[in-house]
Amino acid sequence: MSIERKKLWPILLIAAVLGITALQLHAQGRLWICACGRVDFWSGDIWSSDNSQHIFDPYSFTHLLHGVAFFWLLNWLLKNMPLNWRLLIALVIESVWEVVENAPFIINRYREGALALGYEGDTVVNSISDILLCAVGFLLVHYIGVKRSVIFFVAVELFLILWIRDSLILNIIMLIYPIDALGAWQAGG
Repeated sequence: MSIERKKLWPILLIAAVLGITALQLHAQGRLWICACGRVDFWSGDIWSSDNSQHIFDPYSFTHLLHGVAFFWLLNWLLKNMPLNWRLLIALVIESVWEVVENAPFIINRYREGALALGYEGDTVVNSISDILLCAVGFLLVHYIGVKRSVIFFVAVELFLILWIRDSLILNIIMLIYPIDALGAWQAGG
């Protein structure tokens, strides 16, 4: 097999993963696009029913950070594996997360938190965008290096905390072990 064909396989598999994920999400009842009938490039109000329904929203930044974290993990575990194969693994993990995140039990768990009281789950277009942003985060670390990516990660976390009172780390905490005081602060109390 030629080198070019070897490099093509991960790309084809990534496309297949995206397609399978989209079909699975739709089979779970996720709408392809927002029920409003629009596909907006940006939806910036986290309190709006448009949140997680369009291409990008403030939580898109957390998926960028997923890619950063997956690069760190896979670079540590599989450093000798070619980058395109590690990217495929990262996107499989992210795709599984998108399917799980949009399952009723996780949607209900999010609704228990202060910031997600009206959360209905993502549209397929939003989930696919989130997966692609994970790829961007992953590749960003490859190009800027691990040390700079740590600064980037912390900067994005702080930016999100100041902007929307949420972030990847706070989101994980509130999903796994909700803290009432944190939830009250996030709600603006």
